[in-house]
Amino acid sequence: MNSLPAAGRSGILLLLLLWPLSAMTEEPAYESAELEVNLTPRTPQQIAAFYEGRGFSEPMIAILREQCFITVFIHNKSDDIIWLDLADWEFADSDGPLRRRDRADWKARWQKRDIPLAHQSTFRWTLLPEKLDFLPGERKGGNITLPRHNQPFTLHARFDTGEARDGDPIEITLEELQCADNP
Repeated sequence: MNSLPAAGRSGILLLLLLWPLSAMTEEPAYESAELEVNLTPRTPQQIAAFYEGRGFSEPMIAILREQCFITVFIHNKSDDIIWLDLADWEFADSDGPLRRRDRADWKARWQKRDIPLAHQSTFRWTLLPEKLDFLPGERKGGNITLPRHNQPFTLHARFDTGEARDGDPIEITLEELQCADNP
């Protein structure tokens, strides 16, 4: 394991730290012959513990506790390229659309608060990439963040397919999603 770069070791640690907690509950998921998508809402306590273990300051952790973190795992089970573009993901609750906090939002937020670059980098690699081409058999995971709220919400996501993004898109809808609360 020491031959892995630090980011790789930390990613494995994230999965090992959070996986047992997710395995105990029913997770929102989509699965077809081509694609598998699993969403695992994280409690503020889980998020605080993870980032505290990376040396984040209490003011940073306080900001993170106020967010709705969802860990996303995606697996391309097809024989073709499947394209992730988070701009094609729409979150909404009964009051209307929810705005996902993207990498640019977080970068601006951290820079405004003079957060050390090492912590900005660590946080960035825990987020799901904004865009990614999933080759056949490829798997990827990371977090998405939304403003924390108490009502159920829906995710509608589209994935383009094919090398030139000219295949039939895969559209999924996951309903009754919720931000996780501390036990």
